[in-house]
Amino acid sequence: MNLPDPSPVLDLIEAFRRSKTMFAAHGMGIFERLHERPATAVEIAQADGWDAGAIARLLDANAALGLLRKTGESYVNTAVADAYLWSGSAHWLGAYVRYSDEALYPMWGNLADAVREGGPRWKQTFGFDGPLFSSFFHTDQAMRDFLRGMHGFGMLNSPTVVRAFDLSGFHRLVDLGGATGHLAIAACEAYPELRATVFDLPRVCVVAREYVAASEARERLDVAEGDFFGGDLPEADIYSLGRILHDWGAEKIEVLLRKIFERLPSGGALLIAEKLLNEDGVGPVHVNMQCLNMLVCTEGQERSLGQYRALLERAGFAEVEGRVTGLAIDAMIARKR
Repeated sequence: MNLPDPSPVLDLIEAFRRSKTMFAAHGMGIFERLHERPATAVEIAQADGWDAGAIARLLDANAALGLLRKTGESYVNTAVADAYLWSGSAHWLGAYVRYSDEALYPMWGNLADAVREGGPRWKQTFGFDGPLFSSFFHTDQAMRDFLRGMHGFGMLNSPTVVRAFDLSGFHRLVDLGGATGHLAIAACEAYPELRATVFDLPRVCVVAREYVAASEARERLDVAEGDFFGGDLPEADIYSLGRILHDWGAEKIEVLLRKIFERLPSGGALLIAEKLLNEDGVGPVHVNMQCLNMLVCTEGQERSLGQYRALLERAGFAEVEGRVTGLAIDAMIARKR
């Protein structure tokens, strides 16, 4: 009897082990320590009172994952660890690593219950209900750290998203729920005639102003405080929503899309940055994984271009186009006739 290749099952059996190997090293400060100079397992263990043999196993495993380089008995960060896991890097993803370890990993342990009941697992896992920023990120520093991590993630994708369509004919962009402003910053840096506003809640705007001030396009960028569900929207001929719509169910999305549509002038547009599922709902794998993540964390989900098109057309938009970028985030644009 010829059995099928067991590799997919075997790989998935141990997939979480790879994540936790990186998470543990990050949480223990290994990538911070090994940025400045190499060190041996014994040196690291002695400095912190840890078990040298166990530390060596962790270091070896991270070297096997390509995050550390081992020479003799010494270890040092690889370029990828220095770029994304060392806190001094402008592209640091460490806050999202910590969030994945401390929040998502425990909640994913309750995935089966999320599927059975159709709802997020904040209460079951941590004893409180969402939403995210009022619960898990209950301090300004926790929020700031998370936003910094998401900024690094955003800057890997936003420059491609804003070039997915020709935006040179627009004059004023407002990025709704713009967080650190990475999409607005990328847009202004790509289109010299464009001006942009980052629109978010007051506590987020404090952080956004710092990132905007560091942009080469800062003279054409500003930050405005507000709630895109509850208040008026600043005037614009193009709005953007970056990883916003996947947080919500269809009813709430339709309210927001209608509000944006009514505020836009004729010829205006809405740029959307989201992961796009294939039309049959199967693949790409990273989008299916994020769709389950939204089930565990929010009331939302990932969608296909067809599903987004239906929502946008119900709100009045026409000429809905989508672009698969090949990165973690795809792009859509919807126009108002």
